[in-house]
Amino acid sequence: MAANATATVCPAPMQATSNGSFQGDNPLDFALPLVILQICLVVVFTRLLALILRPLRQPRVIAEIIGGILLGPSALGRSEKFLHTVFPAQSMTVLDTLANIGLLYFLFLVGLELDIRSIRKTGKKALGIAIAGIGLPFILGIGTSVVLRSTISKGVSQGPFLVFMGVALSITAFPVLARILAELKLLTTDLGRIAMSAAAVNDVAAWILLALAIALSGSNTSPLVSLWVLLCGVAFVLFAIFALNPALTWMARRSPEGEPVKELYICITLSLVLAAGFVTDTIGIQALFGGFVVGIVVPKDGPFAGVLIEKIEDLVSGLLLPLYFVSSGLKTNVATIQGAQSWGLLVLVIFAACFGKIVGTMSVSMLCKVPFKEAVTLGFLMNTKGLVELIVLNIGKDRKVLNDQTFAVLVLMALFTTFITTPIVMAVYKPARRGVLYKHRTIRRKDLDTELRLLVCFHSTCNIPTMINLIESSRGIRKRSRLSVYVMHLMELSERPSAISMVHKARRNGLPFWNKARDDQDQMVIAFKAYQQLSSVTLRSMTAISPLGTIHEDICTSAHQKRSAMILLPFHKHQRLDGVMESLGYSFQAVNQRVLRYAPCSVGILVDRGLGGTTQVSASDVSYTIVVPFFGGRDDREALTFGVRMAEHSGIVLSVMKFVFPPGTAVAAQESNEDDDNPSDDDLSELTASKNESIAYEEKAVATTEDIVAALKSMSKCNLFIVGRMPSNVQVLVDRASDCPELGHVGSYLASSGFSTTSSVLVVQQYNPLGSLHPLVEEQVNADVYDVPETPMGDYPRGSNMV
Repeated sequence: MAANATATVCPAPMQATSNGSFQGDNPLDFALPLVILQICLVVVFTRLLALILRPLRQPRVIAEIIGGILLGPSALGRSEKFLHTVFPAQSMTVLDTLANIGLLYFLFLVGLELDIRSIRKTGKKALGIAIAGIGLPFILGIGTSVVLRSTISKGVSQGPFLVFMGVALSITAFPVLARILAELKLLTTDLGRIAMSAAAVNDVAAWILLALAIALSGSNTSPLVSLWVLLCGVAFVLFAIFALNPALTWMARRSPEGEPVKELYICITLSLVLAAGFVTDTIGIQALFGGFVVGIVVPKDGPFAGVLIEKIEDLVSGLLLPLYFVSSGLKTNVATIQGAQSWGLLVLVIFAACFGKIVGTMSVSMLCKVPFKEAVTLGFLMNTKGLVELIVLNIGKDRKVLNDQTFAVLVLMALFTTFITTPIVMAVYKPARRGVLYKHRTIRRKDLDTELRLLVCFHSTCNIPTMINLIESSRGIRKRSRLSVYVMHLMELSERPSAISMVHKARRNGLPFWNKARDDQDQMVIAFKAYQQLSSVTLRSMTAISPLGTIHEDICTSAHQKRSAMILLPFHKHQRLDGVMESLGYSFQAVNQRVLRYAPCSVGILVDRGLGGTTQVSASDVSYTIVVPFFGGRDDREALTFGVRMAEHSGIVLSVMKFVFPPGTAVAAQESNEDDDNPSDDDLSELTASKNESIAYEEKAVATTEDIVAALKSMSKCNLFIVGRMPSNVQVLVDRASDCPELGHVGSYLASSGFSTTSSVLVVQQYNPLGSLHPLVEEQVNADVYDVPETPMGDYPRGSNMV
């Protein structure tokens, strides 16, 4: 009886689906509804944490690690009711299986990102830094393991524990490091390139050491078994290189650019990942190794790898991978770290990890003549941990090499070292963007025969036709006044692996990569390329991939580097079929506002209502009516100058209406004192004296706001309004406060749905050198380069960002 009373009764396996609560079944007692609840809870919880940590510029992996710990026995899991209801023991098999399938495919994605050719080309400097970044932490990890075995890890096997501790302290998380470098716009600096090359070498070395640790930690203590595991692992890698790689290359060659990849090829490749996982698990070195190796041998050229990433990245990264962090968090109990000795050991492990990585990396970096600040930054960057660290720790715990307390200590070490990376790098290393002082920063200039350079930005296909038609209208007629256009596709840096893969193509710090004419993969840019072939406009395309919070830095630094006179931005709202302006989100509006603040030249924001229709209009078919309401002030003069240039096109009629305010009226304001010479009268007098039949000029006397509104409505049938952002003599034209301060009073009214559904609006802000208090580019004042002749498109000086 006593024996029966103390016997452990295994819970019955869960059935897959329930009959429903109306039939008396509790859905949480069945596997499918329970795992659905677990996935939803994990995704919502980790995404909320990521949102909270976003101001600290932390990678999402930090939120997922913290989320897993909080859902486990360290926080919410301390409630037995919560733990037994949401994460009961009998559900963990299903949860762990899904998590490991997600992990298998995620490591396949990591392998797709890792190009072995770049590791082969790694210079001696990066290779030396990588070896030092692995060697010293590994030695300190072995030393730390001796201390831990005599205190909180008594009785564990010595050999595997030494190797696991060495690997845990020496790992650098390649995907997390790439994300941090991209966030901080350091990915394509010399520092970033060294860090990525060293991290790639470190990543491969870590997997080799982990395979060794797994082989040594088997339940069979015979060294012959460990040797067989290693030899079989090497044989699998050779099979992948000499058998799988040719087969995958054959499929990639039959997937040309511009054509869809066959579904059969995708199915075969994804099945190969599972098959490779089965083989490596059978060998005894974990299924995830198989996925990683298959990802490495997939050819990186062509669209094949990109399509594979697109097919699985959202499902894997968004839904399945967070389950692995929760699975790890459920094994992490911070409460096991009790007493001064345990917390002292935590500090020791963190110190050993940071000291070994930072000092090892710094010492070799300085021997390679890397400046001190860059060497310190490189040390902290290489100290980044992440998913691979958790994989190592979970394997160690599953194989009884790490007990609960040691596991918790090492998880907190990984969390701490990754968390401090971004703030310390931001504090230590602030690379200065330097540029040459240039002259023509506005459309308005004395010498009208100089080259006009425009930086045209877009972020969706709906912006393209109107932007092309606007460019066509701005060509001018002067032979020497050439129009050169730089087209920038704005893309948000997301958490997707494909975003990092694209950023790897970048060439210079914080600036977009410039697409080679023969290697252009951006389908949106092709429309501009086609337009270039049909016009006399010189055009160059590029793609900026950054977080929306900092993408204005890419725009402004690129405009300065290319010596642009104006940046053209799309408005953050687009017009629906019913005429209502629908917002694309505040983030895009904030981008425009920051560009207005930091731009090194004039800025135009285009409110698109279909200028020229939904397709590109050829030069012979251009027929627009453009209106410039002129109130006075710096911005209005810039808008007028742009309108006059557009009027040089044979198909454009320009109407200029100057608003005259009688003295003493309510709407009149004090005349602008921005310029001492007040050249607006000269501009208008030259306009009235010109014999250009395509320009009509009139003056309109207005006494009230209603008069201004009526005058503007009388011209609402035109194709395009060009208006200054902050005219000097206008008060608010709308009854309520505008939600678009970047357009100014007049622009906000013209862009409102109640004004017009057919007239596009271009709101212009002229560059004001006195207003640039915090420029993003540090200009080098040099008399020899102030009036440097404009560099022809395609001829770029040494050190240029063009490729």
